[in-house]
Amino acid sequence: MFKRTLFAYLGTLIAFLVLDGLWLGVLMGPTYKSLLGPLMLDQPRLLPAVLFYLLYVLGCVVLVILPSATWQRAARLGALLGLVAYGTYDLSNWATLEGWSAGLAVMDMAWGTCLTAMCCTVGHLCAHRLRR
Repeated sequence: MFKRTLFAYLGTLIAFLVLDGLWLGVLMGPTYKSLLGPLMLDQPRLLPAVLFYLLYVLGCVVLVILPSATWQRAARLGALLGLVAYGTYDLSNWATLEGWSAGLAVMDMAWGTCLTAMCCTVGHLCAHRLRR
């Protein structure tokens, strides 16, 4: 069980870092900068970023991957977790921050939904590859 959990965690973490890194650094970095302007730091704070990824992936493994019997269920539950987590963040920001728009909230929620579904699928496949 420990080995399966470790493989699930590492697979999910690597997938999350690669995909979110591409999204934030290559594909959407300029868009976020233009939409958020002065709200964004020149460089992200490393400690909170690391803590977010470690904690979020833990949630993916415990709440989605380990309880899911199939990768399809992991993908569906991952999408739900992503929608809830990113939705909480984005809708709260839209409600309270001057520079946060409905379009930004929808875009980021869609990304979080897809990202979490994909990463939970990868994590599930990594964890269950040990059975073969």
